[in-house]
Amino acid sequence: MASLPQIDSLKTAQHEMPSASKKRKTPWFNLPFMLVVALLVGYGLVVVYSAVSVDADYSFSRQLMGVAAGAVLMLVVWRVDYRALAGFTMVFLIINVVLILSPHIPGLGTDAGMGAKSWIKLGMQIQPGEFAKVTVVLMDASIMARYGGKLDDLREYLKALGLMLVPFLCIMTQPDLGTGLVYLFIAAVSLVAGGARPKYLLITLAVGILLVVAVFALDEVIKSSTGEYKLLKQYQRNRLLVFMNQDSNNLTDEGYNLKQAQIAIGSGGLFGKGLFNGTQHSLGLLPEAPTDFIFCVLAEELGFVGVLGLLALYIALLLICFQIAYNASDLFGTVIVMSIIGMWLFQILENIGMDCGLMPITGIPLPFVSYGSSFMVVNFIMLGMIGSVWSHKTKLGH
Repeated sequence: MASLPQIDSLKTAQHEMPSASKKRKTPWFNLPFMLVVALLVGYGLVVVYSAVSVDADYSFSRQLMGVAAGAVLMLVVWRVDYRALAGFTMVFLIINVVLILSPHIPGLGTDAGMGAKSWIKLGMQIQPGEFAKVTVVLMDASIMARYGGKLDDLREYLKALGLMLVPFLCIMTQPDLGTGLVYLFIAAVSLVAGGARPKYLLITLAVGILLVVAVFALDEVIKSSTGEYKLLKQYQRNRLLVFMNQDSNNLTDEGYNLKQAQIAIGSGGLFGKGLFNGTQHSLGLLPEAPTDFIFCVLAEELGFVGVLGLLALYIALLLICFQIAYNASDLFGTVIVMSIIGMWLFQILENIGMDCGLMPITGIPLPFVSYGSSFMVVNFIMLGMIGSVWSHKTKLGH
């Protein structure tokens, strides 16, 4: 990924198309891409069906509706020429702010639990911060496309970074740390793929780590004087403490969740207990099984072989997408696809990692597998964006 700026510097600018004599028509339908997507979505539906069959709080038909709506939107977005969106940075920024802050509107927003206002009611509950991922990708890509694959001016770097941090700051007013981390990862991948100077990236990372440490330290000082934490919610602190000290006799909900997740994964063995035969979620021992801990359901019922099947599908999808990014006709398209790849990779590693105890619990869902119609629709829209980059690419002749 680090070599992308050098590759993209040889491409034409985003508003310049190759001459008509050098164009070669690209097939609209990418068979390997769609085949992997179909297998992945189908696999996810099977696992979700098993997870929701014993939980009346979830509806499998709603998940199917999310897949159907997402498939339609994917085809619509696929047909749109993504290159027409390259110059709308500020429009995307405004959309991001409106979407993410909409749950704060009186009478519109609703509590998502643990004090977070992340949902709105429009006939049905919608998570606008989830849909903002689409405009965050487009905004960050359009920002980086302006620099032609080389961003080595400090002032311009700080300007780009400042714009990319706006969605994160907005989502933290809910607060939704999991979605905020996804926004940050999209921004980080966009900066790398768009050619930001490595020195600036390393300094930014170091400053970010120092800020996290400072927040925890300051919160301790505040608690010593006021008796309560102000900067971080108690459950957020618990999640980090459980991750750092998993062997302690932790009686928090987060500690219990992690132990039950690990039991479910370990009990699956090589081939699993079989679909609908998982005991951890059917007995109600595994919390939020269809969403945050869906990987545990898969591991318990389909075992290590089932896990390998899922990982193989993810690897195939990411490799196909990487090839599309590499062959994109402009930097804008490359950064769009690379940002989506980075987003999915982060969500996959975080979700599976938190279930295994290798990452802090954040509530980040598993792409194309976790229950959630909004989440499914957004992922399908991302597929449509990748398809648009594929179908509107122009190959140079030799």
